[in-house]
Amino acid sequence: MMATVEEFNHAKSQMGSLKKDPGNEAKLQIYGLFKQATVGPCNTPKPGMLNFINKAKWDAWKSLGSMSQEDARQKYCDLIGSLVTAEGGTAKVDAQPAGSAAEYETLLVTTEDDITTIKLNRPVKKNAITTEMYHEIIRALEQAAKDESVITVFTGAGDFYCSGNDLTNFTKIPEGGIQQMAKDRGELLREYVKAYIDFPKPLIAVVNGPAVGVSVTILGLFDIVYANERATFHTPFSQLGQSLEGCSTYTFPKMMGTAKASEMLLFNKKLTAVQACEQGLVTEVFPEHSFQTEVWTRLQAYAKLPRNSLALSKQLIRGVEKDRLHAVNNAEVERLVERWLYCLLDLV
Repeated sequence: MMATVEEFNHAKSQMGSLKKDPGNEAKLQIYGLFKQATVGPCNTPKPGMLNFINKAKWDAWKSLGSMSQEDARQKYCDLIGSLVTAEGGTAKVDAQPAGSAAEYETLLVTTEDDITTIKLNRPVKKNAITTEMYHEIIRALEQAAKDESVITVFTGAGDFYCSGNDLTNFTKIPEGGIQQMAKDRGELLREYVKAYIDFPKPLIAVVNGPAVGVSVTILGLFDIVYANERATFHTPFSQLGQSLEGCSTYTFPKMMGTAKASEMLLFNKKLTAVQACEQGLVTEVFPEHSFQTEVWTRLQAYAKLPRNSLALSKQLIRGVEKDRLHAVNNAEVERLVERWLYCLLDLV
């Protein structure tokens, strides 16, 4: 959901409570987004070359082009929230609905107007998925499946949708050694994918920027995928000596055809948003300047439809292949555990 004026004002007040200087780059981003959110596109003359500070501020504002005030307000809140979270605080707005950000360290989860939104909230790290985040996403999906919302939306904070797995997931060796780590990661991945397969309501991905790895392969389990025109989709598994997951070995050939799926999954072809739409991975692509407004207008209309009718209809559409998807998930996890052991043992 787009940030409200109340959330924007709360984020503005949190900016003053930061304990650490976020750095010049972040401060310029904050300035530009604040001006865009409150004034609109840059409408002042460019400062002189020797007026270094004001010129840097002007450039930051001007670089946002025709971005809408609503989009700028959302990005401002996302950025401030990430800085607050990095200091160990909470980006939660006092008036936010129950069952939201306070319960999660790596996500922003809200329910409003019959829409539950699960937002990856590590924009500084391009929303790379940590082990903790996997657990929290599973929990958020379980919560959304039981709440009174009509649809569930999955998106990312900041400029990236998700950059895939965080590399730290494989740096902490447990007491059981590498074998135990590979087994544990495999079981976590199995449960993660299972949460999508079994999700009972319409599940919609709002891909706000580049997507990599597991954040791409899992898209075949969504009911609708809307993408920003600057989004890209990349699955570089063979480059990394890994195998596929997210049921993509089944869903991608089904959507794209075997040849196109192989080009992407086996040979690491990165797709633009338009290419992904042409090949069936993405439902529709929207211009960047109107992406959030157009998508959320549509989602709010969907959320007014009868909840039970949507859920039952989805179950009819997906139910015929659910057993197949679980079997594919199990097979992919088993192969990945083998690959992880091979790669990790080769390093020791």
